[in-house]
Amino acid sequence: MISKASVGVVACIGSGVIGSGWAARFLENGFDVNMFDINQGSQKAAIKTLNNADIAYSNLTSQLRPIKGKLTFHNTVQKAIIGAKMVIESVPERVEIKQSIYQEIEAHCESNVLIASSTSGITPTVLQSSMQHPERFYVGHPFNPVYLIPLVEVIGGANTSKSTIKKAMAIYHQLGMHPVHLKKEIDAFVADRLLEAIWRESLWLIKDGICTTSELDDIVRYGFGLRYAQMGVFDTYRVAGGELGMRHFIEQFGPCLKWPWTKLTDVPELDSKLINLISNQSDHQSGHMTIEELERKRDQNLIAIQKSLKLTGWGAGANLKNYEKKLNSLSKSQQEASTNFSNQIQTYNCRVPSDWADYNGHMNEARYLDCFCEATDNFMKLIGCDKTYVRQGKSYFTVETHIRHLAEVQIGQKLQIKTQLIFGAGKRMHLFHTMENSQGINCATGEHMLIHVSLKSRSSCEPGEKIKKTLKMIYDCHYKLKKPIGLGKSIGYKS
Repeated sequence: MISKASVGVVACIGSGVIGSGWAARFLENGFDVNMFDINQGSQKAAIKTLNNADIAYSNLTSQLRPIKGKLTFHNTVQKAIIGAKMVIESVPERVEIKQSIYQEIEAHCESNVLIASSTSGITPTVLQSSMQHPERFYVGHPFNPVYLIPLVEVIGGANTSKSTIKKAMAIYHQLGMHPVHLKKEIDAFVADRLLEAIWRESLWLIKDGICTTSELDDIVRYGFGLRYAQMGVFDTYRVAGGELGMRHFIEQFGPCLKWPWTKLTDVPELDSKLINLISNQSDHQSGHMTIEELERKRDQNLIAIQKSLKLTGWGAGANLKNYEKKLNSLSKSQQEASTNFSNQIQTYNCRVPSDWADYNGHMNEARYLDCFCEATDNFMKLIGCDKTYVRQGKSYFTVETHIRHLAEVQIGQKLQIKTQLIFGAGKRMHLFHTMENSQGINCATGEHMLIHVSLKSRSSCEPGEKIKKTLKMIYDCHYKLKKPIGLGKSIGYKS
């Protein structure tokens, strides 16, 4: 696992859509970031991207993540790369501009500093041709928004070392991404060549009046885009081939490739007439929304797709599942490394998504229980009652729950839950959760009594020795804490 300490500061040179997206991805995963852009006015746009990422990550996963990194803007490349162990270049797609930046970077950093380019299509061999230490250079081609889309194409040049590629792959995995190492160089790599083909054909379909921009987008998002989102190209066509699979599909549809169905080798002239046609249709299609509104909607949809796919462990959902597993492991190891449980333990955080709203416009009461259940599960993982332990035939069952609603929780608010162990010995575990918003206001409390059980007999039993030891360690600290307000409360009833 790549740590913040081993990577050090990450320097992002260029703060456009891609550069600020990279900064957001690193910051949200606990890394400090230095940024530089020749256009000092770009900071405002970068901050907008970072704010979008903050909202997105809070909705994407409720797992505890590292403390957010520190962002610093600098007015020179030299200042930005001070202390950096990794430099990411995201400047305009011109070889001379990029090579000029590399020259400046190399003049002020050690030879072991990783240098990555976000180029969409220039091969790394070309870019590294004038470098003093080309062995530490590679291409890491991401996709917008970088903070949400997990794919990054990793390509080394003729002089890139194997250790550079290995380290880069490990860093991207740590960031919750899905890096694909392309073993051979090719202009535009793989993803952009596919996108270019779709884009070229789309231009012809609009120019020839076959469909509008809105109709074409509907065909993609309501049709094959849904299949591609979870299965890609070849698995999609494998399924289309029925029981006989890919071989049958190729035999059946292969001859169609020779028919003049597409214009992939021809490009329409992008004259003013075609540009105006496309622009006007695009304005009619989504001009009622600002770009910022479209970005927020895009992020919401990407989050929903990935979270849905996580339930099946498929595609980008499998990647999210693995990322959360790493976050949980990291959080657990950090907590276990510290025997200081003198305060309540943070067990959950989130930003309240819009689909949690009830008819009153605030958080649905069922979601309070969801949040407290997540906090309980995270506490159980901390003490050793994880999936491995459950597979061995033992777990905790909740036998009593009491929730108090203390303050209104609005959609979009940040929430965190802190947990205090009231009792933890023998078969019983008594937890008290406190839910706070970003202003430190107590919004709700959840009190839970759990009993340790055998999943074979479905009856109570003593927990394992490791769990007993961890619970005692935490309880020895928590029993000294002030008893939380509301402990033992219930709804009174008078006949």
